[in-house]
Amino acid sequence: MFGSNTLGDGWVLPADNAAITAAADLLRGGEIVAIPTATVYGLAAAASKADAVAKIYAAKGRPDFNPLIVHVPDQAAAERLALFGEMADRLAAAFWPGPLTLVLALHDDAPVAKAVTAGLPTIAIRCPAHPVMQAVLAKCGLNLAAPSANKSGGISPTRAEHVLSSLNGAVPLILDAGPCTAGLESTIVAVRENGWQILRPGPVTVEDIEAVLRCRPVAIVRDEIEAPGQLASHYAPLKPIRLNAEVAKPGEWLIGYGALGGDENLSSSGDLAIAAAHLFDALHRADSSDRATIAVAPIPNIGIGVAINDRLARAAAR
Repeated sequence: MFGSNTLGDGWVLPADNAAITAAADLLRGGEIVAIPTATVYGLAAAASKADAVAKIYAAKGRPDFNPLIVHVPDQAAAERLALFGEMADRLAAAFWPGPLTLVLALHDDAPVAKAVTAGLPTIAIRCPAHPVMQAVLAKCGLNLAAPSANKSGGISPTRAEHVLSSLNGAVPLILDAGPCTAGLESTIVAVRENGWQILRPGPVTVEDIEAVLRCRPVAIVRDEIEAPGQLASHYAPLKPIRLNAEVAKPGEWLIGYGALGGDENLSSSGDLAIAAAHLFDALHRADSSDRATIAVAPIPNIGIGVAINDRLARAAAR
């Protein structure tokens, strides 16, 4: 049915209509499929099927206390899973479809496998903008749990080849639609009884959200992991990373930014959105280079730079 693939047992296909149909068939049959989004490639399974969701955790080696994001085609589908109030309505209207995930109270009768929420009374929901993910959602008629399509804790995948390299045979089909445009995982916002809180920074910035809700976030500290991306060590290459590097030390691959050059540059013009789109791709190349360690130039901690620095800090944590 599919062409040959010498790097593993999974098939990599251009994300055309035939491949999207094949992906939908696999998903309805309880299999996992790697699908591109505007942020990163996701490893998808039917959110209502416990056995299918278990395959995500097994393929990634993901700890079972780390919940998954459920991808839905629209807000109507999301409202069948979670409780929406005025604040959630305003955020969905402003940023869906797009790179924003909402953490909301889970309906008691929501058709979602327990492993998706890791036993929490909340669910993380996102309506993605990428046309391939939307086409798969429409074709299969399912809500899809879909964390990043890579081994747990590793560098997130922004190209099909990243998925193949990391999961190598653990996923039966990878839909290839080229590089992801945003390059960082979605912003995750928890809607609380008394306000809102960012659980993971991403392409939608705190300033973007404040402009819609017209209020500042609340500060709440909870012990449990409520959403993906909250582990101290995450997004990590195999090699050690040194941050805020002005020059490369011997044996280092330097990822530059702005006027600070290097072996490659996230954005020579100092554009943070471009830097975000290139970050994980650059880390993959650095990790596969012949250098022993990786260094990254300072990144301004403003706008989407907050999300870039969040990923880099977790990648450097060991």
